[in-house]
Amino acid sequence: MRTYALENRGRAPLYEYLYRCIRGDILDGTLTAGERLPSKRALAEHLHISVMTVEGAYQQLEAEGYVYTQPKRGFFVAEVERPRPAAPAPPAPEAPEAPVWRLDLKSNQVDASRFPAAAWARLTRQVLSEDGEALLRPVPHQGLPALRQAIARDLREYKGMAVPPEQIVVGAGAEYLYLLLAQLLGREAVFAVEDPGYPKIRQVYGKCGAACRPVPLDGQGVPPEALEAAGASVVHLSPAHHYPTGLVTPIGRRQALLRWSEKAGGIIIEDDYDSEFRFTGRPIPTLQSIDTAGRVVYMNTFSQTISPSMRVGFMVLPPRLLEQYRRELDFYSCTVPALDQHVLARFLDQGHYEQHLARMRKEYRTRHDAVLASFRSSPFRNRITISEQGAGLHFLLRLDTRESDGALRDRAAALGVRLGFLSEYAAIPSPAYAHTLVVNYAGLSPAALPEAMDLLAEIFGA
Repeated sequence: MRTYALENRGRAPLYEYLYRCIRGDILDGTLTAGERLPSKRALAEHLHISVMTVEGAYQQLEAEGYVYTQPKRGFFVAEVERPRPAAPAPPAPEAPEAPVWRLDLKSNQVDASRFPAAAWARLTRQVLSEDGEALLRPVPHQGLPALRQAIARDLREYKGMAVPPEQIVVGAGAEYLYLLLAQLLGREAVFAVEDPGYPKIRQVYGKCGAACRPVPLDGQGVPPEALEAAGASVVHLSPAHHYPTGLVTPIGRRQALLRWSEKAGGIIIEDDYDSEFRFTGRPIPTLQSIDTAGRVVYMNTFSQTISPSMRVGFMVLPPRLLEQYRRELDFYSCTVPALDQHVLARFLDQGHYEQHLARMRKEYRTRHDAVLASFRSSPFRNRITISEQGAGLHFLLRLDTRESDGALRDRAAALGVRLGFLSEYAAIPSPAYAHTLVVNYAGLSPAALPEAMDLLAEIFGA
């Protein structure tokens, strides 16, 4: 009868350790198929343990198919394929360490130190104490009703959008919503995307199997005639403040795009990224707010306004697409945790969000002016042309140089500086995009500006 060193079980329950020992004997052939195991009482007496412990081990072996029982005869070893010796696995490649940059002008950053952490923590405690039971209930497919109501109220008060909460779908960030839209509109849809434009939009639609056709921009955004030439049935655009060019689509072009959608039966996806940070004039009305035919899907996230780690986005579906969404995609569960939705709903309802936005607009306006002043008084000021619209957290800077973008990028990296170029955002290369930097300034504090200008002067050869 086999003896097992039960004192080596560590913290594992005794029955589980015994089960693993017998299973190991079966797999390595020590116990062969058809062999009868000792009775529960006999093995318990042999190992000086309880019959219940042996019974627990045998029941687990039987449940997994390693043994079987014969009435009045006991437990027998089942026919089990012995595992082949595993080939030595190649060592897993180590994940590259993220570089620590002295200056990063490429990443979209927000000033995390300004986040109202105390208010968020207080609301979290309130939700846990007052809505604890609600947190355990399933969240509706389109998101928590309280959050959708709060978003609808915010859209109405600050963007002039008359949107019922029923048309809002909440999801874990913009990329997830892109995935939903690709499935909703179908593989037969032809997606037109802005070129240059945010690369992830092309990547997500392409990975979903959708036809994705880049459309070059003119000085007013996407030309409707280019959509017709591309055979597009859907266009994804950012009319309020395009990333990365900063273009703002004027009302005449917006109306022309709406006419295109009605004539072609097309859909416009209005990605309102970065629109909250406008430093001059009033907020520009959304396309959705002037759409009378129900052809516009509006979408936005809280990544820029609160934090990139806040993976909460939403889209507003027109009635015709909402009906289709509920018919075809309501099997998807909402991907935002219930706690985050409850807290964010209170954050919006109690005015914390608008207060936070007001503070951040003031901070970024100050930072925007300081950054531009530093560039315009820098040693290389006579070699740069700045293009910006008094909005958003980035601007374009064209450098008068004969060096390639790649050479500038490599020289910058050697000094610990990360630069992004407009050419990196283009699906179709063009000489017109060369030597133009996309400067994301939100993470650049005024105190860091002197060192930043010195570094850039060295890179640019000023």
